Amino acid sequence: MNKKWISILMAISLLIGAGCSYAGMQWSMKMHSMNDEQMQEIKGDMSELEAEEFEKISTAFRLIYKNYVEQVDEDKLTEGAIQGMLSTLDDPYSVYMDKETAKQFNETLESSFEGIGAEVSMVDGKVVIVSPFKDSPAEKAGLKPKDQILKIDGKSIEGLDLYAATLKIRGKKGTTVKLEIKRDGLREPLTVEVVRDEIPHLTVNSDVMIHNDKKLGYLEITSFSQETAKEFKIELKALEEEEIEGLIIDVRNNPGGLLTAVDEILEELVTKEKPYVQIEQRNGEKMMNFSNLEEAKEYPIGVLIDDGSASASEILAGALKEVGNYPLIGINTFGKGTVQQPVPMGDGSNIKLTLYKWLTPDGNWIHKKGIAPTFEVKQPKLFHTHPLQVEDVLQTDMNNEQIKNAQDMLEALGYGPGRNDGYYSASTATAVKAFQKQADLPATGQIDSKTASAMEQEVLTQIKNPKNDLQLQTALRIIAK
Repeated sequence: MNKKWISILMAISLLIGAGCSYAGMQWSMKMHSMNDEQMQEIKGDMSELEAEEFEKISTAFRLIYKNYVEQVDEDKLTEGAIQGMLSTLDDPYSVYMDKETAKQFNETLESSFEGIGAEVSMVDGKVVIVSPFKDSPAEKAGLKPKDQILKIDGKSIEGLDLYAATLKIRGKKGTTVKLEIKRDGLREPLTVEVVRDEIPHLTVNSDVMIHNDKKLGYLEITSFSQETAKEFKIELKALEEEEIEGLIIDVRNNPGGLLTAVDEILEELVTKEKPYVQIEQRNGEKMMNFSNLEEAKEYPIGVLIDDGSASASEILAGALKEVGNYPLIGINTFGKGTVQQPVPMGDGSNIKLTLYKWLTPDGNWIHKKGIAPTFEVKQPKLFHTHPLQVEDVLQTDMNNEQIKNAQDMLEALGYGPGRNDGYYSASTATAVKAFQKQADLPATGQIDSKTASAMEQEVLTQIKNPKNDLQLQTALRIIAK
């Protein structure tokens, strides 16, 4: 049988459940390394009804391929059939990836890759930024969680699936991609230029912070990849050797990743009294994952979360909240409560299919709802400013949304513009002059591209200052009590 046709049959058998009896969590975690014998087991035996359905699809395939008025590309027809079946699931996380896309997907879980450094997802049919990675080109360019991508390099992405859009965003280091985005709170779309770079996948950063004379450990996890659990254990051990009196784990803007990575981390942090995660199969049966840890850590732990914390980050946060009774500080998380697994099709392509729901230790399904913080803390205005799009110099008596964005920046930086309605008043010009003098720029009171760039850079600098991070400061106070 033709290999391409086998791929179609494979997809059909997966989607309608032919012979698919999933033996548990451990089995599912090894699906990426399945051999030919295991793949044949997945396809299973076809019932008489299934054989009839296959014959119908086979007839349609042959009809189109041999008789359509124009010559049809067999590969495109095959992939179209698979994508068509997946589209009926109404699940943005179940997707078909061709060879190139599958290769790029695997690279994001390795030591480094080239791109803009942002996790994207499909939400209600729209390609949306889940989270930019820390210190990535995407973050530096001002992209934020929930930004909807409308165009890539001037071309609409309407009709593209998630991975086709992702393929257009990714690219070689040093090249530029122009994204048109829609952002809540703005009337007009923003155009953001991002210079692609090599995105290192060192996923855990640590520090020691002093608050109220107490030595507190800080561990930031930027994503969950192949080496994350190992990195976490090394950094945590180093912090404990420093005799920390408390720990803050930061999963803000962490889009998730490998479930096995968060498994290994939680086994270090929560006791065995409850499952740290429940995995629910399609038949409603639940597999419960327990830690072997007898006693909790001697020090208090707090977790920083936000609307960019998704998937594996939410598993971590939910477990620490419901098993360890540790506080979550920040704002409501993204809300992704399903588990996907890439299933190889034998030719380098794969289907990334939703196989399970995951539930918190107490059995809560957080999909599309997220996890609420114990202490809700919103960041100051500094963290909610928007990039400036300065095509013409902004000056007195003009009135537009870009001026409002500039006024928001000036106010957040401590230069009172007098108003925030988009009208370039005399007081706004005075605030601009004050900023320009501080930045060693000509004090014209007008905003040209140099002044706009300097304002954006100063905002980014201030955002990175821990003193301005209200969520972090709140966590330090709570853990240092």
